[in-house]
Amino acid sequence: MKPVRITFASAVTAAAVAVALGASVLPASAHSPDPVLAGGLFAQNQALAYRWGSGGTPPSAMKTAINGAAADSNASRQSKAPTFAYASTGGNTIYYGVDVPCGLNGLACFRRSAPDTFGIWLRENGHRYDWGTLRWCEMTGDPTGCYDAENITLDELGHVHGLDHHVNYADDSDYTDAVVQTYSHAKPKVGWHAHAFGRCDVATLQQQYDVASSTTLYSTCLDVPSSLTLAASTTTVPMVSTVTFTAKLMSAGSGRLSNNAITGRVVVLQQRTAAGWADVLTMGAGSSTGTYTASLTIGVDTELRATFRKPAGEGLRGSSSASVLVVATSGCTQIPCPRAPAP
Repeated sequence: MKPVRITFASAVTAAAVAVALGASVLPASAHSPDPVLAGGLFAQNQALAYRWGSGGTPPSAMKTAINGAAADSNASRQSKAPTFAYASTGGNTIYYGVDVPCGLNGLACFRRSAPDTFGIWLRENGHRYDWGTLRWCEMTGDPTGCYDAENITLDELGHVHGLDHHVNYADDSDYTDAVVQTYSHAKPKVGWHAHAFGRCDVATLQQQYDVASSTTLYSTCLDVPSSLTLAASTTTVPMVSTVTFTAKLMSAGSGRLSNNAITGRVVVLQQRTAAGWADVLTMGAGSSTGTYTASLTIGVDTELRATFRKPAGEGLRGSSSASVLVVATSGCTQIPCPRAPAP
């Protein structure tokens, strides 16, 4: 039997176990965000401190691996998911040793009781299974066939966040899309020592907790709509006058991914021509979050819009604003009045 990367830990009550075992939503298709566990979420950016379990203090190499996984989670979550850190008085426990509730073939397991506490258990190095002996890479000189404790602890922390197992293609060709997997990979099989959440882990963290900031890239495991508006400082001007245009780019997804201001992207001001829409210039960063500005000299009646094209490395859709017509008036007394060239 394959070694199971994750099994659900025994909770305080039988009811809690039942919730954990029945927690998954309907399976997601491959290359889609990880499924979500039932049982609620922790607060956005909640600081979760952990201590070593009584009688289960890890050896030095395992402490380094566990603390490394906490740092990996914090650095790669790309969302407002909780952060983890060791503290001797932490309200949550991570236990290493023999007395673990991880089932017959579990390498490690977890318990979560959001929004309050969590626990993680890792088996002792040298534990005997029906498939062989557990060797943690960090404790055995990194031989072929060992399991990376930092990777597997990161997997458990993903479960604490609320991630269920990723659903892979039958050939596991998308295995690196997620760290939170049903089956572990031993060295040197692909993904065995991933120390950052995969794109489909991140996608669910962003959906559940929101992106970390307006500049955070949306996971490529997502396909989030965007919306774009455009306003002009004035829509009627004398010929050869400067008009300032302000665009605002927002997410238009569901839940946490709706109505987020999006900054740091490329927004282009376009002008309608006889042949269609033509780029005029790239708009600069505006004074408020999610805004982009540009100034343009208007000599004749001009119809403009803002456009955001789908980025190559981000799970956002492109969008265009409604058009804005700026009318250029003469304002002169000379007959006939001169006409300025188009911008």
